[in-house]
Amino acid sequence: MLNEINSGLIIHEIKAIPISFPIAKNNRVQLGIGNSIKNDAVIIKVTTKNGITGWGEAHHGRCPGAIAHLVNTTIKLLIENKNANDIVDIWQKIYHNQLASHGMGTAACLALSGLDLALWDIRGKAIGLPLYKLLGGNKKEVPSYAGGIALGYQEPDQLVEEAKPLIDSGFKALKLRLGQNLKADASRLETVRDYFGDDITLMSDANTAYTLEDVRNIMPILERLNISWLEEPFPPHDYRSYREAKHIGHVPLAAGENHYTRFEFNRLIEDKVVSHLQPDLSKSGGLTEVMRIANLASSWKIPIHPHTSKTALNMAASIHLLSSIDNGGFFEADVSKNNLFRDYLTKEKPYQINDKGMVTALDKPGIGLEVDETFLTEHPVIEGSSYV
Repeated sequence: MLNEINSGLIIHEIKAIPISFPIAKNNRVQLGIGNSIKNDAVIIKVTTKNGITGWGEAHHGRCPGAIAHLVNTTIKLLIENKNANDIVDIWQKIYHNQLASHGMGTAACLALSGLDLALWDIRGKAIGLPLYKLLGGNKKEVPSYAGGIALGYQEPDQLVEEAKPLIDSGFKALKLRLGQNLKADASRLETVRDYFGDDITLMSDANTAYTLEDVRNIMPILERLNISWLEEPFPPHDYRSYREAKHIGHVPLAAGENHYTRFEFNRLIEDKVVSHLQPDLSKSGGLTEVMRIANLASSWKIPIHPHTSKTALNMAASIHLLSSIDNGGFFEADVSKNNLFRDYLTKEKPYQINDKGMVTALDKPGIGLEVDETFLTEHPVIEGSSYV
């Protein structure tokens, strides 16, 4: 039986589809990397000779057309006619030909990540198991926090108004955006903490907009307000600043959404400065590589809180991951307003928040979602940066 399934999993077609939609002015969010003006994603479709279709999401890299072009012209030629079940061999082939021999190329890693997710989707569908069972996990409740491109720079009272329905819907944790200036950052943190009290977990994210001096100034405020972590105060390659910031205060540092493969995460861990790791399944090397990263982090007792990308595919896959590792932390629930990729790209919802602020993995085979291909054609790529 297994031999018959495996023999039918020869890759027949690989296609990357870049998609976009503009964000209405009243729904735009300002944060450390700019003002959001559109959403982008790259959807990877892999079809086997026996007709199984797997779906994955590659992060757009703020240049979705280029990522899709790399898949459609180069990556596909490396693995056409390979068996979709040979996931590790395919990962290694792309690593050898595109990453190892030409440096740790961001575009290649994003493309590989989306392809890897699609292959895991195929494997689950071929066997008839959801990813979390395929990975040895179980159906457990996973804590979530309200994140995504939301809760950004705005007046404190307006921020509270945005957060109220999220708390009412069941969330017990919120992530707020920092990086505007000390006064504005502190005011938002203090207002939200005062309004919702100490029963709500608060995280903070500077989106690489801070300097070391900014961290020195904000740290006493973060400590006083019991903020759970300070996320990405600096760009990922600024190792010196991370080392210095580690000793400034007691609020843990979080990072990882802009780090690629286990090799970069190995340095993050060995530098002993980051206490919460946030690999992205659509950026860091796919499910294959993030499982390796999680195992590496587990040996150091470091929790994994996956960064969530733009679509339902990444979101559902992230919950499968968290249900399958022993050091799983929070699921980042996207609460951005009118995210079409979350709500309409697939025929099913990627998750539901219960009244305890928890989510559970989907039970259908593979990732558990089917893409509406009409949606893909109706939302062609819009070139240009996602932020201004």
